[in-house]
Amino acid sequence: MKSRHDPVGMTHEYDAVIVGGGGAGLYAALEASRGARVAVVSKLYPSRSHTGAAQGGIGAALGNVEEDSPEWHAFDTVKGGDYLVDQQAAMILAEEAVRSVYELENMGLPFSRTAEGKIAQRRFGGHTRQHGEGPVHRSCYSADRTGHMILQTLYQQCIKNDVVFYDEFQTVDVILEGRRLAGIVTVELRTGAVHIFRSKAVLFATGGFGRLFKVTSNALACTGDGPAILARAGIPLMDMEFFQFHPTGIYRMGILITEGVRGEGGIMRNGAGERFMERYAPTLLDLAPRDMCSRAIMTEIAAGRGVRGDGKVDDYVWLDATHLGREVVETKIPDIADFCRTYLDVDPAEKPMPVQPTAHYAMGGIPTDTWGQVTDGGVVWEGVYAAGECACVSVHGANRLGTNSLVDLIVFGRRGGQHIRDYVKQTDRVDLPKDACARYQRQYAQLTDGKRGPHAGPVYEAMQDTMMANVGVYRNAAGMEKALRDVQDLREAYLELRLTDSSPTFNSDLLGLLELRNMLDLSLLMAASALNRTESRGAHSREDFPERDDTEWLKHTLVTLENSEEPFGRQPVRMHYRPVDISIWKPKPRTY
Repeated sequence: MKSRHDPVGMTHEYDAVIVGGGGAGLYAALEASRGARVAVVSKLYPSRSHTGAAQGGIGAALGNVEEDSPEWHAFDTVKGGDYLVDQQAAMILAEEAVRSVYELENMGLPFSRTAEGKIAQRRFGGHTRQHGEGPVHRSCYSADRTGHMILQTLYQQCIKNDVVFYDEFQTVDVILEGRRLAGIVTVELRTGAVHIFRSKAVLFATGGFGRLFKVTSNALACTGDGPAILARAGIPLMDMEFFQFHPTGIYRMGILITEGVRGEGGIMRNGAGERFMERYAPTLLDLAPRDMCSRAIMTEIAAGRGVRGDGKVDDYVWLDATHLGREVVETKIPDIADFCRTYLDVDPAEKPMPVQPTAHYAMGGIPTDTWGQVTDGGVVWEGVYAAGECACVSVHGANRLGTNSLVDLIVFGRRGGQHIRDYVKQTDRVDLPKDACARYQRQYAQLTDGKRGPHAGPVYEAMQDTMMANVGVYRNAAGMEKALRDVQDLREAYLELRLTDSSPTFNSDLLGLLELRNMLDLSLLMAASALNRTESRGAHSREDFPERDDTEWLKHTLVTLENSEEPFGRQPVRMHYRPVDISIWKPKPRTY
């Protein structure tokens, strides 16, 4: 490694840089480090990354409990994604999931076990045998701490392989020379200093952007940094209209109650105690895909069959695990039980849990091929990679299947790292331009020009309010048009915001303003993409266009920020499209 001070700040040189220390980033770093000098740059310590919040498990057709196959897993992925999934990518996901799970086991990940000592597996929503005949045990798990165990295991392996970590560094820009990578620009949170990382390859693994919404399962750090940075650099984002609402978030708080509760036999009940999923998915019941369960909950509430909350209106339902018994609750879902006792004063072994849909997962993001290379289907941005929730392969289509987030991390994080390892051996570094920091310097200058501005809090809250109300579980043209107007107004309001804390050390005011800009960019792209898609498909459910339209809309949306250079303010967007790979299964009506 080389470090030096020059006019653009401190510069570091590596073969590859991974932005983000979650599951996808760590697996990519581990694989790339087998043949390259690798650094991980993260605004968090890796053990605090949001992968640690993943509870339920990893889908892999091991067949340890009953017969299963990767083909069935791939079929469920395609069907669950309402046929917007690229099917060859889904086959790679399902086939390599098996190998990746066994690799994690060999690295030391402490999976829960069957009586025979095999990796234990449980049922999860949308996972079936024989192409939809009935539910199957496919989710490999470590109690309800699976994501946490993945982080610990991969982090230890990266340390073993001499991966260098730059913790608490916020990435603020990507440096491109044409369509070829030169490096990234970062801010060290401890000092406020600007650092340049010059490298042959950069993989973005910055996670999701659920903080766009008022009620979300996502941590405060999930602000969409990677996709927003690349969007401002002129790279289109794909399928941004598709955002999954998990059906069982803790009432009012959004903290996730894993699907594993229903996998163990938990039942959703309305205010009358009725198992309402019998009306919506008579075969899979409470283990139907998440978009169907979320819509069912909202339909029950709208019909007056919910449970009356603090606002004296029906706004949640029950998730009942009392019939499972205390032993199952304490051994299979111990963290969930602890959450409920801590935040709700509810013991799940004795009382049902109050739940409502919570903004959970972005199906769209940075478009990549199956090796993690950023591409719009025609052009490849050389040396630029993405993996995990910030990326769109697309293996989730219009609605991600439960457990497939962790499968995505380990399969495509691993593949991205492998491709980087080979790529850096056959390419040279690109020279840094003299104005490598110019975009960030302009933004920082505006925030610190000496003028007084309002606090950022009202802008942030207004963004969350309009996105939750108008681009949520159910959507219509009038609501999404309002969201677009609101977001454009908020982007103009952002121009009046100023940095009020002048301290260079751990300046949370600066970090919050940088993250807010990223979220406003993504809110604009999401609302515009959703308004543009005049059909209902998966998690994108329109009241004014209730049917799926394969004739017109069996295609991926690619949305680009127009005039992506300064000034910020109001910005138009441009749409174009990319075909969906339906080479294995032809689209059929999606019933359960």
